[in-house]
Amino acid sequence: MAAKVATRLPAETLSLWKREQARLKALVVDRDTEAWQRDPAFSGLQRVGGVDVSFVKGDSVGACASLVVLSYPELEVLFVDGNGVLHHRGFGVACHLGVLTDLPCVGVAKKLLQVDGLENSALHKEKIRLLRAGGDSFPLMGGSGTVLGMALRSHDHSTKPLYVSVGHKMSLEAAVRLTHGCCRFRIPEPVRQADIRSRGYIRRTLGIGGAPAPGRERSRKAPRPRACPEGVSEELAGKDRPPEARSQGPRTHQRAPGPDAQGQG
Repeated sequence: MAAKVATRLPAETLSLWKREQARLKALVVDRDTEAWQRDPAFSGLQRVGGVDVSFVKGDSVGACASLVVLSYPELEVLFVDGNGVLHHRGFGVACHLGVLTDLPCVGVAKKLLQVDGLENSALHKEKIRLLRAGGDSFPLMGGSGTVLGMALRSHDHSTKPLYVSVGHKMSLEAAVRLTHGCCRFRIPEPVRQADIRSRGYIRRTLGIGGAPAPGRERSRKAPRPRACPEGVSEELAGKDRPPEARSQGPRTHQRAPGPDAQGQG
């Protein structure tokens, strides 16, 4: 979607965007900055937020952005449905949002962005097949020799990996551990809830249906994976799933999208 919009923009606008991206890229921090990030159990972590953007089919301008915050007194980390340093220019949406908010940020993508020689090749697929259990991962090393992210099997009942990369103010190792800890299904719960709510807003306001939200295609026989790290809670995690898939989970505090949540894709 973003690429299609970009192709219709004047050259000077694209050049301006690239300069701004390069300026902000210099501010990205790719190391742990908080004490809880270095704790194996993330003790002291207070709130986890998820950001997702839903687009309207056939509309290259309008979209709905959603932020869902899973309990605690203070927002401390953001998951973003997209890439961080795993990006053509080393500065994806997770980096951009992290720098602008000055919050630790993690990029979590569902598909491999093929940059710096990374390819969805037979070798890559074989590495995925060797991820046996939730928490298993392997590094995404580009042709330059730089590790751009990790392919993570997010839980035991998901065969498709997530592609985790540094957004801002967190190491890759901590980002992978936290992502795994927040997956009740394939997608980290904050992002899954943000996706559900942004799609719901579009359906309510425009009367447009959408594809099933991530995690809803799961087998009913699959046991419940664990929720976010101990203490991270969510009230609405089961609200949009069928009754047999619901569980008594921790509570969620969300910012419901409104008209001013619409923005450019």
